[in-house]
Amino acid sequence: MMSREKNDRITRIGPGTEAGAVLRRYWQPAALSDELSGSRPVVPVTLLGEQLVLFRDEDGGLGLIGRHCPHRGADLCYGRLEDNGLRCPFHGWHFDRAGQCVEQPGEPEGSRMHENIKAVSYPVVEKNGIIFAYMGPLAEGAAPPAFPDYDCFRAPDSHVFAFKGLWECNWLQAMEVGIDPAHASFLHRFLQDEDPEESYGKQFRDKAANTNIPMTKLLRDYPRPEILVEEAGHGMRIISLRHLDDGRTHVRVTNQIFPEAICIPMSREMTITQWHVPVDDENCYWFSMFTSFGKPVDKELMREQRLKEHTLPDYAPVKNKRNNYGYNPQEQENLTYTGMGLDINVHDQWAVESPGPIQDRTQEHLGKTDTAIIRYRRMLNAAMDALAAGDEDGLPASGNVAAMQGPVSIDAIAPAGTGWEAVWRESDRERRAACSWNAQVGDDETAMSGAAE
Repeated sequence: MMSREKNDRITRIGPGTEAGAVLRRYWQPAALSDELSGSRPVVPVTLLGEQLVLFRDEDGGLGLIGRHCPHRGADLCYGRLEDNGLRCPFHGWHFDRAGQCVEQPGEPEGSRMHENIKAVSYPVVEKNGIIFAYMGPLAEGAAPPAFPDYDCFRAPDSHVFAFKGLWECNWLQAMEVGIDPAHASFLHRFLQDEDPEESYGKQFRDKAANTNIPMTKLLRDYPRPEILVEEAGHGMRIISLRHLDDGRTHVRVTNQIFPEAICIPMSREMTITQWHVPVDDENCYWFSMFTSFGKPVDKELMREQRLKEHTLPDYAPVKNKRNNYGYNPQEQENLTYTGMGLDINVHDQWAVESPGPIQDRTQEHLGKTDTAIIRYRRMLNAAMDALAAGDEDGLPASGNVAAMQGPVSIDAIAPAGTGWEAVWRESDRERRAACSWNAQVGDDETAMSGAAE
């Protein structure tokens, strides 16, 4: 359990908050490229509690500026997209991609007032279907931080599919479900196993590593993983060991990418890198990049699968707390542990939304399987302490960012009588060597000193 003050410290992210200050030092997903694919590429974005508008101008350049006109507060989401900027319909004030007012057609001839008018603006970069924003402080003329060389950014567009979804809860509880290896044996338990060959694009539907065991069966039969956590340049590496009855060991390697992303294996050839991005204190979007080490991603099929479960334009889930997440007690008896259908995103959504918009951790009791969550909260608190002391270099994943690779996310099986430590690395090397794009990484792609626990 923790005090309410400590809970507020690690959850609240608006301007002026300590956690918000940490998150603003990292690139944040702001929107999907798909959202700007229509005839009028202008969309509202609420990010870290700030109301913004994202647009693509006639030259293809991107701008992310304050949503409300600095004149009298009109909503620039309704602005006229023209002259490589947005023009407010109220009085015609015109803003470029950097938020600079470049024209005030109603002011007296020769007025230079516009030179002193600038809307809030943030740098944006487009990466494999997601538009990222950097909201941290920058000195005049300084460039924002580099991007890491992660697989989801290195892979060609043909091998990455991006999507997002809205969850009505705080970002932290959303992220923490992704660094909890034990929950998959229960929350995502299927009482009947599907044919993995017919489950493309669905998580936990593949066979376990190089076996014929459906992943759903392995998770169901071995619900008490041994969990090891170690520090890494990107944040944390989490290793879950399930010791099979025949002496083999199933090794599952997942990652926490500081401050609010995870990277996990989806199947033998695909990984998911997923950010949990605060809209405000009580809502967040998950943004996922599905990266294939095998064939090009079937984007049409994966988009179709996910649009069946979400409504546009807000990417809100069809199943939600207003319709009890589709809960069916008969299904819970015979098919799934939750009774909430076969989409594991819905299971996670229920798990993170049902504690309330901001989980009351004063009533929380963590166990041994929560070791990664405990470790992460220490890391987040240490990052806030470092910023408060003016130590920007003390932030995790902020050193030689451009050299950070991977992170390795994989399932592997260690044969009986052999150590598991080298098996997952060798499996990853084999996967990368056979990849059609340059997926090679160093032997220890993001290692730091740090004992496992």
